[in-house]
Amino acid sequence: MTPHVDSHRDLLQALSHSLEPRKDKEEGKKSTRDQDAHGDCGSGQFETVQPCHRSDVLSLCDTCCASHSVPVTLCEAQQEASRGPWNHFSTTGFVLTRLFNESQMHLFLFSMVVLVYILAMAGNATMVLLIWADAQLHKPMYFLLSQLSFLDIFFSSVTVPKMIVAFLFDWTSISFGGCGAQMFFFMFLGAAECLLLALMAYDRYVAICNPLRYPVLMSRRVCLLMVVSSWLGGSLNASIQTSLTLKFPFCGSRNVTHFFCEVPSLLMLACADTEAYEQVLFVTGVVVLLVPIAFITTSYAFILVAVLQMRSVEGRQKALATCSSHLTVVNLFYGPLVYTYMLPASYHSPGQDDVVSVFYTVLTPLLNPVIYSLRNKEVTGAMRKVIGKCGVHRNA
Repeated sequence: MTPHVDSHRDLLQALSHSLEPRKDKEEGKKSTRDQDAHGDCGSGQFETVQPCHRSDVLSLCDTCCASHSVPVTLCEAQQEASRGPWNHFSTTGFVLTRLFNESQMHLFLFSMVVLVYILAMAGNATMVLLIWADAQLHKPMYFLLSQLSFLDIFFSSVTVPKMIVAFLFDWTSISFGGCGAQMFFFMFLGAAECLLLALMAYDRYVAICNPLRYPVLMSRRVCLLMVVSSWLGGSLNASIQTSLTLKFPFCGSRNVTHFFCEVPSLLMLACADTEAYEQVLFVTGVVVLLVPIAFITTSYAFILVAVLQMRSVEGRQKALATCSSHLTVVNLFYGPLVYTYMLPASYHSPGQDDVVSVFYTVLTPLLNPVIYSLRNKEVTGAMRKVIGKCGVHRNA
């Protein structure tokens, strides 16, 4: 690299440093630094650097780039750094990261993700319709299961369609409002599902430990209250986190290092101190994740004691089969969320975060109806009945 290019790099860095808000506050009363070289952009020397306006930096970058004395990428970086904070008043938004590229392997992975998404939508929709249509499934456990499938349908649809469009048409940009809406519904549906899974553990506890009082303790009114509570808790969590995240000023790059808008990825773009908010985020993670996990663990501890005291082998096997299905779903859903929101940032990398996000936004919603349908004789019986009726109608 030639000496005059090095001096231009020093000039641009000095000018960009003079525009940084934090250093203006801390060093506003300090004297400006004197430089030893003298001259203009073309000569590679300059006089004492004085505080200047953003337009001066952009003009200087344009002049140097036009004369080819400074690499274009360097000028673009300095122009990006010289831009001031922006937020919801800005007309532009963010740019999401494409999950897949044009390679053959990524094309295959993209096809698999789309296939899994379609199967998840079909499986959960079938579960909802089956529970609604079959009178034998009009029980509290299946009512809560239908709500779980309902949440899974929309939980996957918040992120996957945008990822598909970004790959097929290269539409990776998303508006500020669109990013906020995606983040809100993602956290709303995710938190609601966490709370609903915890309440489903209470349903299993009552059914096994207090079977005689089950119709009273799990009445239709109680079931509706459980569902409404999970939805309200999810909306409250999403409202707090979305509003606090979008209040931060964003500066510099607009590229989100994720294929959808998520709180940890947006906090990386904030140009303010986010340490206090990260502590708030950790507390909400404890409330939404760890407290339900503790509730589920306590419920199943009592269930295990009750099952071990059963004399009937058949009853013990039936109870364990029902509980194992719910525990499998809990582990598949809570595990990735604990990794994403509870572990420190040093344990994360963009590649790992993408894999984990695909797992709990696409694969888990597919596995939920499969696990409950394969391990539940009442669900499989109702499915055979529906298939049999369809075959009779076709023959007629």
